[in-house]
Amino acid sequence: MLDHRIQTFLTLFDVMNYRETAERLNMTQPAVTQHIQFLEQEYGCKLFGYNGRKLSVTEQGMVLEKFARSARALEEQARKSMKGAQKAPVTIGATKTIGEYLIGDKLIELEQKKDIPVSLIVDNTERLLQMLRHNVIELAVIEGFFNKKDYGYRLFKQEHFVGICSIEHPFANREVEFTEILDETILCREPGSGTRAVLEQFLYHHNVTLDSFSRCICISSFELIKRFVRSELGISFVYEAVAKSDPNLAVFTIKHVKIFREFNYVYLKDTFREDLISLLE
Repeated sequence: MLDHRIQTFLTLFDVMNYRETAERLNMTQPAVTQHIQFLEQEYGCKLFGYNGRKLSVTEQGMVLEKFARSARALEEQARKSMKGAQKAPVTIGATKTIGEYLIGDKLIELEQKKDIPVSLIVDNTERLLQMLRHNVIELAVIEGFFNKKDYGYRLFKQEHFVGICSIEHPFANREVEFTEILDETILCREPGSGTRAVLEQFLYHHNVTLDSFSRCICISSFELIKRFVRSELGISFVYEAVAKSDPNLAVFTIKHVKIFREFNYVYLKDTFREDLISLLE
């Protein structure tokens, strides 16, 4: 059983406020302080400190947080195993490209077999990583950038990142100069999205931003982005799986540019679950 003082530490890490931590855990504020002091004595280092009146976590506290979250996830795995939970419910998270265009058939197959009940949460990279840290999901399959030092991971696949436009657009099925795209309206995903992060990195290497386009429209739905593109209201950049999902979309590429990105299975360090990954392969 995970030490209750570790639970206090993780809650304080999340909210960075002793009073709010006490309220969330139904404790007194002095009790929260005692828990943190005990851990600091146990590990021989400061875990939190104040910069003026603002509470912050130390480098040692950051290290403990990663191990503590992994320990909590392992404890939950142990509980399921001890209950003989061969068919215990599994919750997996996936970014929108992967969840909506790449693993749907596999999840339908699993449901038809009625072997293991699998729940899927589709969200952007940033929020999925947060859910992973808080044990809301057991595995994330993501398309975006993440700090590989902070998580365990395994390659799912590599995917081509391409431009899309309407089939009537002058770019359709062409290779275009980079400067040509800046005269267009760009349709992009919301901040925190892996697709947007890839696009922004690509633009950064060309010394421009989303503001460099004639107009920028942010839309969190791939289906709505595709509708806008089909209606000739702008262009977008998506993974090839999204582009192939609609015969009324045309693909274009940028001269001298080929963009491939990793899709990865991501999990908390030391909590590798081959059984979960095998469900999706």
